Amino acid sequence: MPVQAVAIVVYEGVQALDVAGPMDVFSEANTFVDSADRYETVLVAAHRNPLRASNGIQIMADRTFDEAAGGFDIILVAGAPTPPEMEPEACLVRWVKELPWRSSVYGSICTGAFVLGYAGLLDDRRVTTHWQDAQALAARFPKAKVEPDLIYVRDGRLITAAGVTAGIDLGLALVGQRHGAETALKIAKRLIVVAQRQGGQSQFSPYLTAPADPGAPIARVQDHVMANIRDRHTLESLAAAVGMSPRNLARHFVQAAGITPHEFTERARVDAARMMLEGSDRPLKAVAFDCGFGSVDRMRIVFSTRLGVTPIQYRASFRRSDQIPESSDEKSLRSGREGSDWHLSGNDARLS
Repeated sequence: MPVQAVAIVVYEGVQALDVAGPMDVFSEANTFVDSADRYETVLVAAHRNPLRASNGIQIMADRTFDEAAGGFDIILVAGAPTPPEMEPEACLVRWVKELPWRSSVYGSICTGAFVLGYAGLLDDRRVTTHWQDAQALAARFPKAKVEPDLIYVRDGRLITAAGVTAGIDLGLALVGQRHGAETALKIAKRLIVVAQRQGGQSQFSPYLTAPADPGAPIARVQDHVMANIRDRHTLESLAAAVGMSPRNLARHFVQAAGITPHEFTERARVDAARMMLEGSDRPLKAVAFDCGFGSVDRMRIVFSTRLGVTPIQYRASFRRSDQIPESSDEKSLRSGREGSDWHLSGNDARLS
């Protein structure tokens, strides 16, 4: 395999870890691959003058946009702690707009997705960014199919990551695709990171946001759902709990929360199940019942659809196998339907 040319786009105020994370992955990869297969990473910016990252360190580009005409295998636009309030400088947008012609794989880390959006590269594409900025990304670029809770998303040649440490996951995924999972695992061990979070896995961040007024009917509905997570909830029952008509509740809930009551309830169940799976060895049946899924099958379908991983895989990413013995239902699922009925690949889960 030939040398892989990688470019990372930087600018004033960039988040240092968005730059250093992927760079360290590619650098560590060079210790495990033949020299002819190594990664050569350069920083690209509008100029070669020192740039101040958001944490105060200085970064200098290896090439200017004019000097970096193309011929890269991978180009990633690093992000900043907050999205740009307006369209970035014209030379940056103009150069990024040509990423599909400049590289084989292109994408972004964190709020770098906003730069891709201004360059018109997100239309009708599945993308992600930091969970705090996902709603703003979707509002600013309504044609983008924003996945607000995934670590990284690959849509053809476009790959986007949630940001900060998720840039490391993105780098590991790219190295693993080229050199195999064993090499990616060795790199992850060197970097002392979880090896390896799947793209469809959750960002493990607070998924639910409360309205500005905690006494508002919508906030009371959310509190009611989370306090009674194992119960069955319908639009009618939730409306009755706060003294509203189902139609008014549905309309006001979407206006205040940006999602439907049903969507909120399912997200709340997933959050509750995550915490149980991360912090206990309770059997899957008990977790499914206590979180309102009703059955392990239903919980597995929801997890696979929303997170791209099954409950067993989610728990395994937090727990060492020598810490907690498999429960009987986990063993049966692993040897039965889990192993034969489901095909999991990257951020996609579907019945095979």
